[in-house]
Amino acid sequence: MTSYLAGVDEAGRGPLAGPVFAAAVLLDPEQPIDGLRDSKKLSEMKRKRLRDMIIMKAIGYGIASASVAEIDELNILQASLLAMRRAAQALEDQIGDKVSALCYWVDGNQDPTFNRPTRCLVGGDNLVPAIAAASILAKTSRDEWMIEAALRFPGYDFERHKGYPTLKHRQAIALRGPCDIHRRSFSWK
Repeated sequence: MTSYLAGVDEAGRGPLAGPVFAAAVLLDPEQPIDGLRDSKKLSEMKRKRLRDMIIMKAIGYGIASASVAEIDELNILQASLLAMRRAAQALEDQIGDKVSALCYWVDGNQDPTFNRPTRCLVGGDNLVPAIAAASILAKTSRDEWMIEAALRFPGYDFERHKGYPTLKHRQAIALRGPCDIHRRSFSWK
């Protein structure tokens, strides 16, 4: 029986606002995708192009998130692991019976405790194409969410910094106060 490797990664642990996203991707070995690497090392345009290729060529993928309320209740690490479990479940729901022997390779050193064999690999998004693909899907999904949030919460420039703690973002919080998507458990200073 062939064992299939699905990559898992998250995006959005460091921002002051917005949910944390995760993705799980099962690439098709018959349809390799050139240029997969850590999403943070790719331009926005390249990420979007690769996202479209991943969605088109992958055997399956799942994208999920943990909300700001869950981040504040659980802490960012536990919320990230929750988003990863949700992404893996979404992948498994999508592929159904197509794959019976599935294992997960996760970027980092924290095991999300899937119901399948799992390997954690620090720097995996630069080493394993499936993890890189998950990194790209998580990052592009979160970025799109933050761009939409900028329309609901003008004046914070979410479309630019995506919730990360830039000087301009901190100044907007100081001027306007936090909005509904700011993480209350994070320090804004």
